[in-house]
Amino acid sequence: MEIVKLKPAFQNYLWGGTKLKELYNKKVDLDKVAESWELSNHKDGQSIVASGTYEGLKFGDYLNKIGRESLGTNCDQFDDFPVLIKFIDAKTSLSVQVHPDDEYALRVEKEHGKTELWYVMDCEEDSFLYYGVNRDISKDEFKQRIENNTVLEVLNKISIKKGDVFFIEAGTIHAIGSGIVICEIQQNSNKTYRIYDFGRVDKNGNTRELHIDKAIDVVKLEKTDEHINIVDKFEKFKNYTKRKLSSCKYFTVFKYDVLSECLINVDKASFNSVIILEGDGRVVNDNVSIDFTKGDSLFIPANTGDINIEGNCQFILTRI
Repeated sequence: MEIVKLKPAFQNYLWGGTKLKELYNKKVDLDKVAESWELSNHKDGQSIVASGTYEGLKFGDYLNKIGRESLGTNCDQFDDFPVLIKFIDAKTSLSVQVHPDDEYALRVEKEHGKTELWYVMDCEEDSFLYYGVNRDISKDEFKQRIENNTVLEVLNKISIKKGDVFFIEAGTIHAIGSGIVICEIQQNSNKTYRIYDFGRVDKNGNTRELHIDKAIDVVKLEKTDEHINIVDKFEKFKNYTKRKLSSCKYFTVFKYDVLSECLINVDKASFNSVIILEGDGRVVNDNVSIDFTKGDSLFIPANTGDINIEGNCQFILTRI
């Protein structure tokens, strides 16, 4: 099977900035880019195949061409393409929000829920985010705090640094703070319940919609332990190191730091997504090579076999 490079779909939400264009080589006419959807078959924004036989096709049309077996046997449990991978540039803070699980989302929204993982690609000094609650609270208190604008007082505020990892299970309240760039690996869903938005208004002067009742239905309000920092746990090989960042029903994510080259075997169980965080190089398979640079997204169909990644680079690999 043929490895392909992907071009992202872009979203220009009001809190976005310019770092994805300036630091991660995103070519787009938008003044601000909040998100680039690097691997997406979602109706709200599809990636585009940017190389090879199917260059120019929307990602969903490409998947239909190459056949479902190219997703791998681990994807048989899902009706649709299971993941969405994006870059997020939070020039200002995102809203405080929560996502539903599959059971609630499929019943109420006719869409899958959203469990996700954040990898902090970059952040400014003194950056922080919100992750869960800092003590057990009742839904009644939670609703009251939303109404009187004190909800931030019961959220778990965490200072962060580049390379930190957060696994955010559906139902976990969260918010990305200002000055942070994140790679997010998530279920293939765009369903968000906004709880608190700092009183902001859109370009037309309107406050953005909140989704309080639905958020209260799905939010988990037991004290959240601070995330487990797993950055220092890694496997060391001759020319690279490999870390497992997280594994769940929906995705397994690894971080690679490559000095010169590494070999990856893409078996029949799952496709592989490779997102380049730093550096440049090329990916080689059966005498075919594709050059890559910082910010690029590569899709490798299942059962492609041995792949050599050459260059001094860092990347995130996602599989099912």
